[in-house]
Amino acid sequence: MIRVVQGRNGASRCRLVGRGVTRKRKGEMAMLRLFRHSLALFELVVLPSLYSSLALADGALLGVWKLNGFTVESVETKERRYRQNPKGYVVITADRLITVLTGEGRKPPSTDEDRISAFKTMIAYSGQYRIEENRLTTKVDTAWNESWTGTDQVRIFRLEGDKLFIETLPAVSVTAPELGIARGILEFERTK
Repeated sequence: MIRVVQGRNGASRCRLVGRGVTRKRKGEMAMLRLFRHSLALFELVVLPSLYSSLALADGALLGVWKLNGFTVESVETKERRYRQNPKGYVVITADRLITVLTGEGRKPPSTDEDRISAFKTMIAYSGQYRIEENRLTTKVDTAWNESWTGTDQVRIFRLEGDKLFIETLPAVSVTAPELGIARGILEFERTK
């Protein structure tokens, strides 16, 4: 006979009870172990992918997102640079991602130095994207910086209601190269 029992950590387990373990019961126990391992594998591998696919399939990720916060954090020193009054949007359609971000205190450039400064305080790119678990990968087909064109830009994302959190993978920051290897942490809010 099979009995479901509660373990110390609260998880349920199946246990064979009765006298002596016969060859038939050994086979049943092996099947139970196989079932338990298959269920655990499903929970670890399939469910996270299903969640991110649902985020796209149910339209939760689609829309226009306004930038509310932009922080650059050094991976080595944990020093953080908070961008004051960041401006920007991410537009996500069923097959395309468009990002335009600018820095604080920008003025229309009138000299070459102003144009260089304006270029260094913005990010803009577009391309088709794919989602794998919590990774949003954009195949860049056009960018403000030609070195990004043709590359895969990988971001980690998280949805919390009408907020979208995006984090870059560690790399030399395009907006704060003096920090060395850093990651960008961005917070967006869905526009109405």
